[in-house]
Amino acid sequence: MDILHIASELTPYAKAGGLGDVVAALTKHLRLLGHKVTLVLPRYPAFAKAGLMTARRLTPLGFELGGKAVEASLYDGRLASGVELLLVDVPGLYDRPGIYGEEGRDYEDNALRFATLCRAAVALARQRAEAGSPFHVLHAHDWPASLALYYARALERARPATVLTIHNIAHQGVVPKEAVPEVGIAWADFTMEKAEFYGHANLLKTGIVSADAITTVSETYARDILTPEHGGRLEGVLGKRARDLVGIVNGVDASVWNPATDGALAARYDVEDVTNKARCKGALLAELGLDVTADRALAVFVGRLVYQKGADLLLAALPKLMAGELSLAVAGDGDPATKKRLEAAAEKYPGRFALAPAASEALVHRFFAGSDLTIVPSRFEPGGLVQLYAQRYGSVPVAHAVGGIRDTVIDCDAALETGTGFLFPAATSADLTGAVQRALVAYQSPRWRSLVRRVMRLDRGWERPARRYEQVYRSVAERSAS
Repeated sequence: MDILHIASELTPYAKAGGLGDVVAALTKHLRLLGHKVTLVLPRYPAFAKAGLMTARRLTPLGFELGGKAVEASLYDGRLASGVELLLVDVPGLYDRPGIYGEEGRDYEDNALRFATLCRAAVALARQRAEAGSPFHVLHAHDWPASLALYYARALERARPATVLTIHNIAHQGVVPKEAVPEVGIAWADFTMEKAEFYGHANLLKTGIVSADAITTVSETYARDILTPEHGGRLEGVLGKRARDLVGIVNGVDASVWNPATDGALAARYDVEDVTNKARCKGALLAELGLDVTADRALAVFVGRLVYQKGADLLLAALPKLMAGELSLAVAGDGDPATKKRLEAAAEKYPGRFALAPAASEALVHRFFAGSDLTIVPSRFEPGGLVQLYAQRYGSVPVAHAVGGIRDTVIDCDAALETGTGFLFPAATSADLTGAVQRALVAYQSPRWRSLVRRVMRLDRGWERPARRYEQVYRSVAERSAS
């Protein structure tokens, strides 16, 4: 099949969260399955800074958006995975330091920036169809790409089948009513059934009602977003599309996340011989300035310091956690107040607590390789990659049983004969503390190493998820052709 993906992030070039990892890995593995894959993104400065070779097309791409003529320059490239990369450049829209904003504030013209990306992608699809080689599927990722599905409905010849993946429904692209004409939404579609959302326009909702199929990043989250608690006020719209909604758990790219080949580690290891994981732990403790004590468990938190990720729950639990035999390291940035409290904790617990607010990708790999436990206290987690990476490196997750975590972590029994982590039922510091204490007891058990090997043996690869996406594509393509 010939598949067009539209996204706002791509690891390692432009990454704000897990979206970039998923887009890079999914497109790569679809290519490995034999599909032709094209990926369209904005031409951020990060691509040129990383030295990615691209060639500017001599003929710009012209289209209309909001009643105005737009001319976009197109840059062709190819990723190492074989995925074709197409970068869209419009003066003034993408040549900025951030993807969505700077210093915690979104760019005010984000709706226009990503509407332009979507309009360019659909204009490209039209060109391909008129040339006799149409895309079979157009796959949009999250709200920044959602309008492409709306625009695609206007294609008269060879309209591709359309798929929307919701990576996190908390981000919806809600814009003022006044922006409706600017982003190319017809006033006739500014209704409760389509784009309107409590007096505003909702770009994600527009994609939901326009897509042929909707996927999200875990089976549990697919059910969660149909409820008022997790639906972000879109549960009613999604309920009407429930038959077209599929949950597909994310995978791990073994060529990137593999302790047996990872060049970022002090020593490499695998599931057959985890001896060198102890060397990784000692090296990480020394790198972070923590006491090098092999018998004391090392737990890590890796993620953004925001409400969703539960960093405040970790802070609330800290006094009781640090009263036990535990060292703790945090890799993350975000809320300034939370960061300041974590910096104070590092001063209060010298040798046992460390904060790495600007952790490089390589350091994050060393966090997983050198730790015994990975704490994932997210209040909600659509899919979650942290627990998957942790398991891959033999760092046992201690996690809130919600969303994709419930699909990927099985709570350990007291004898450690079953289970792949330690789950807690409610997003409270008390439940988090209890789960960590259970894990610390298990850490002293002779069966601990067997548990580590068990989590490392889990099949977390991308082949199975990629094949499930392939099934979705074939289903919608057949429906679109009939």
